[in-house]
Amino acid sequence: MKKINSSKSAAYPYIVWSSLFILIPLLIVLFFSFTIETPDGYSFSVENYTRLMNSQYAHIFYKSIQLAGLTTVVCLILGYPVAYIISKISPSRRNLIIMLFIVPMWMNFLLRTYAWLPILGKNGFVNNFLANFGIGPIQFLYNDGAVLLGMVYNFLPFMVLPIFTILSKMDQSLIDAASDLGATRKQIFTKVVFPLSLPGVLSGITMVFMPAVSTFVISSLLGGGQYMLLGNLIEQQFTTMGNRNFGSAISIIMMIVILISMAVMNKFDSEDKEGSAGLW
Repeated sequence: MKKINSSKSAAYPYIVWSSLFILIPLLIVLFFSFTIETPDGYSFSVENYTRLMNSQYAHIFYKSIQLAGLTTVVCLILGYPVAYIISKISPSRRNLIIMLFIVPMWMNFLLRTYAWLPILGKNGFVNNFLANFGIGPIQFLYNDGAVLLGMVYNFLPFMVLPIFTILSKMDQSLIDAASDLGATRKQIFTKVVFPLSLPGVLSGITMVFMPAVSTFVISSLLGGGQYMLLGNLIEQQFTTMGNRNFGSAISIIMMIVILISMAVMNKFDSEDKEGSAGLW
């Protein structure tokens, strides 16, 4: 009985912390999203949500989800082979390579993104190099490709690390057993390695898609202000337009989109675990 009471007591600081920094701010945002400012104060309204049905905002939602989805796919295509290769090398070299992935993340996110401007700019490193061959200058910045590059660069570690964690803990005896039974390398990968690594893949997809769909720094810097994504729209409403009610409504919708994507990923993860259990 004492252990139960002590466990409850230990949970109180977490409950207080969650209430102060998660629940209460969320309720405030929800309140603003369902109200509009009037001379007499605030009045309940769904105007902020109906306004989002405008084709202009629908295009911003579509563009944000499209770029975030494309970023997630590119990160998966690049990240899975990298994670697989790292998981196969010796532990000493493996730790060094993982450190190389983590060290850039210690740098400020804004600085990491800003560093691409002198690299890809008209007078940047790449164009200066191409000028030696009579090529350019080429406009690398302020387009979809530059924004996509910035997202992939910043979020690729979030795909590599969870996949690497799963692959490095995979039971080697399962792979050896498949090989002894005559399976080819392709069959071993498609029938054993990849299915067992799906939890890491799904975690990576979630960890990349969530920040990608809500980012605004990358699109502001590498897009040159020409790209209005969800994050930029929210920032604009709070800092420039001063319309925190509409900005709160956009934030709630974006939160719902992220929660739906997480629910879909969790459902696939659960089905994968059930399928794996059935095999054994």
